[in-house]
Amino acid sequence: MPELAEVETVARGLRPLAGRRIVAVRFGKTDFIDHPERIEALLPGSRLVEVRRHGKLLLLAFDREPAAAKAAPALPGARFWLVVHLGMTGQLVLHEAACPPARHTHVWFSLDDGRELRYTDIRRFGHLRLASPEELAVLVAPLGAEPLELSEAEFRRRLGSRRARVKALLLDQHVLRGLGNIYADESLWRARLHPMRCGSDLTAEELDRLWRAVRAVLREAIRHGGTSISDYVNALGRPGSYQKRLRVYGRAGRRCPRCHAAKIERIVVAGRGSHFCPRCQRAGRSAGSGSPRQVRVAAGKKLPRSLGPG
Repeated sequence: MPELAEVETVARGLRPLAGRRIVAVRFGKTDFIDHPERIEALLPGSRLVEVRRHGKLLLLAFDREPAAAKAAPALPGARFWLVVHLGMTGQLVLHEAACPPARHTHVWFSLDDGRELRYTDIRRFGHLRLASPEELAVLVAPLGAEPLELSEAEFRRRLGSRRARVKALLLDQHVLRGLGNIYADESLWRARLHPMRCGSDLTAEELDRLWRAVRAVLREAIRHGGTSISDYVNALGRPGSYQKRLRVYGRAGRRCPRCHAAKIERIVVAGRGSHFCPRCQRAGRSAGSGSPRQVRVAAGKKLPRSLGPG
């Protein structure tokens, strides 16, 4: 599933489109779209003015001419947001209009320069919807803090006060928004912390080490265009390269690249496969309960579908 680094890469690739107008919208399958008729009615003639990332959500702001806003009052005001969650296999890629569409292309946004922004999704676990500024505020309200903007002290407070496993806390979108399985594993390895340690049992020094690791891993992943293991590509259809730099994720059975002595192991924490080095990331007192191979920990109450799981 595209995580913070991948969504940030897509957002940066779409920002040069600011100022372009949507001239037409065409749909294939729409079962993953909230009110497609709303998109079809409101987007044509609207101008893209801003692209943001909020956790794992892509947010594209559009402005309508005042006359168009009055003529199509389904969404109040002149500004609205197209909210995109890429799910597991979603891609939002810019194409020349003459380029043959890929299989599983479900949405075409025709631009005023002759190009098309196409949404492709093999499994259709993604989600698209339009939202007014007020609706967007309600939609993102349950999400936690932005990892790249969070202070050291606030990070300690958010994780250090909770008895949940630290891996579960990293995945909990109510605690931190945007982190997923790949970067949680990589951050814990870099910080030398076992994924089953409890947040409340971590020392201030360990929490600070994890704060630095999360930021370093995410920034490095963004620099390398994200991680392409299966379907992820950027806004120009190009894969990322951070998968070449992964140290533990997906490397079960291989030697740890730091200690070169132990082999990477895989257990299940918070319902997700978790990779770690048993020598570099020793299990502390708080990691000793439950089966050593199969541990499931709830990572917070369920989020709305469009926000997605950790």
